[in-house]
Amino acid sequence: MLCYNISVFDYSNKGKRMSFRLHPLAAMLALALGPGMPAHAQDASAADGAAVQSLPSITISASPLGASRDAMGMPVDVLDGSNLVLKREATLGDTLNGLPGVHADTFGAGASRPVIRGQTAPRVKVLSDGSELMDASGVSPDHAITSEPMLARRIEVLRGPSTLLYGGGAIGGVVNVMDDKIPVAVPENGVEGFAELRGSTGSGERAGAFGLTAGQDNFAIHVEGLKRRSKDYRVPGWTDGRLAGSYEESTTGSIGLSWIGSRGYVGVAYTNTESEYGLPGHEHEYESCHPHGSHLHCGGHDHGHGHDHEEHEDEHEHEHDHAAPFVRLRTERIDLRAEVREPFAGVRKIRFRSGLTDYQHKEIEGHTVGTTFKNRGYDARLELEHEPIAGWRGVLGLQGAQSNFSALGEEGFLPKSDTRTMGLFLLEEYRLEDWRFEVGARHDWQTISPEGGLPRSRLGGTSVSGAAIWEFAPEYALSLSASRSQRLPSAQELYADGIHLATNTYELGNPDLKQETSQNIDLTLRKHAGDARFAVSIFHNRVKNYIYANTLDRHEDFRLIEYTQRDAEFTGIEGEASYRFNQHMTAGVFGDLVHGKLKGSGGNLPRIPAARAGARLMANWQNWSGHVEAYRVLRQDRLADYESETPGYNMVNAGVAYDGRTGGTDYTVYLRATNLFDQRAFNHASFLSSAAPLPGRRVMLGLRVEY
Repeated sequence: MLCYNISVFDYSNKGKRMSFRLHPLAAMLALALGPGMPAHAQDASAADGAAVQSLPSITISASPLGASRDAMGMPVDVLDGSNLVLKREATLGDTLNGLPGVHADTFGAGASRPVIRGQTAPRVKVLSDGSELMDASGVSPDHAITSEPMLARRIEVLRGPSTLLYGGGAIGGVVNVMDDKIPVAVPENGVEGFAELRGSTGSGERAGAFGLTAGQDNFAIHVEGLKRRSKDYRVPGWTDGRLAGSYEESTTGSIGLSWIGSRGYVGVAYTNTESEYGLPGHEHEYESCHPHGSHLHCGGHDHGHGHDHEEHEDEHEHEHDHAAPFVRLRTERIDLRAEVREPFAGVRKIRFRSGLTDYQHKEIEGHTVGTTFKNRGYDARLELEHEPIAGWRGVLGLQGAQSNFSALGEEGFLPKSDTRTMGLFLLEEYRLEDWRFEVGARHDWQTISPEGGLPRSRLGGTSVSGAAIWEFAPEYALSLSASRSQRLPSAQELYADGIHLATNTYELGNPDLKQETSQNIDLTLRKHAGDARFAVSIFHNRVKNYIYANTLDRHEDFRLIEYTQRDAEFTGIEGEASYRFNQHMTAGVFGDLVHGKLKGSGGNLPRIPAARAGARLMANWQNWSGHVEAYRVLRQDRLADYESETPGYNMVNAGVAYDGRTGGTDYTVYLRATNLFDQRAFNHASFLSSAAPLPGRRVMLGLRVEY
């Protein structure tokens, strides 16, 4: 069977060689592409499943059937173009924060995960063009998501039951980050690219990014890179005026190569990311805390953590004084993507995505490594779209992954474990006049093998979904979707046992945890064209055996948590509406609300985001565009046990941009201000809600050039 071997030599990592064996399926796809012709002679929309830019509808890449945003049976948000340029932050969570139903579990400036409908990792999947990232962000909110917003071409946010095609655990939602690291078309003029520079006050951020794609005949190559550096950000009324440990540095580089034919492409890319960021809210006084049964004991006698395992990081000096501990992160990733259209009779498309990741991050205090987290794993996903059968059009898919994870050191609260998963899924669609029906099913198998004599976990879960979309009038659509999803417990929930100072917790796992089963329903009404547009969704999730971190005891800001199961339910509403008064002026309103509580006792679940409501005004004139938005985040007083109330706050943001063209080059100059009135704000969804406020006023100036 035909295979290829690809080796990448990393000079920055002491000559370590990574070898990647091209999957036989991808090799077969390459042969099936047939005699090629230059990509600029092809239909550009067919190259990556995306709609032509001039069309009002955007094709959703995370939808296996390539549905448009307006035709989706679930709520979907897309950030691309100028909207993405003006909204991008250093982290994915902060970039998406503010979309209807989307918040962030902020952790200083270096790490922030999206929170969708009250759920975050592991119930929110973050993908790189359909492939899992395989980092450690699902373990803890202080672990950064290794996806760079400044290098993203488009970010898709899917919510609702149909996300089960990416795993039964994705009941919160799916975030799919689209990039250009693997070319899917040869540039029309042989070369194209972008460069961007930006800087801001408040945190002293300085960032630059570039991307370049070149090609000829059937081959294209892409290179891209990014460098960012920021200081501790300013907080109004805070001690010393800044949040200690909220700085961030990051460097990313990628190179990709593709072979592009008349019916598809196959490509591979290598990406290296190195990052360093602070961990705010760290308290030394909790290092001796440990459990006595269901109670905490802090102080009095030694917890038994020595430093025989210490490492020293003296490779280079930093300008930061490291008063707070910090993370030094490195990840290497190889992506393989392939697609072929009409390979044989009865099949419209075969799509393959795979990633091999070598991830490591060290939590360091001073010059001493306290804990080292490592994860080496792969993810592969194969989708086959068949021709209509009796009116039904569908996709059959197979997904597999393996992860070798370890946490070594004084905060090694997780045993080394090997997690293997396999999923088989099917999605079918049927159209009947003004109606569209969608049904889906997925079954997952999972085996977790921990070291240290702990019991192996072998579980399976089955998920099914259905949706009906009724286009009852021009520009209007009403959709109802329902699902039964099963999520399997993670290694952390099963086997955790130890102190985790980043989140100020002592974590206890439970190897007896079973599948959690959620029954979800979502009703969405949408008007997607005309001067007046709106989308509003209401949802209700009932979860049997919901797995959550139950707080057993608390000492000051330190908690003893145990992963346990109880029945729970989530209910919420989210929406936005806008009205275009004329070609220059549009106004809109937006808001969201979610309640999460345990059934029976009626107790609330922890870190549920507070309700939010706001308005925005958007204007454009000739080459100028601008916006201003103001919203209110309400006080969160629906509290879990041992949780503290978070006060409400007001937030005002504004921005202006100028788009120009000179010598065949497009450019955008933008100025953006966040927290314009310099309010001190606390995020209830964060583990550090009281210890790490949100940034004060920041003003960002940027220039982006595309050629």
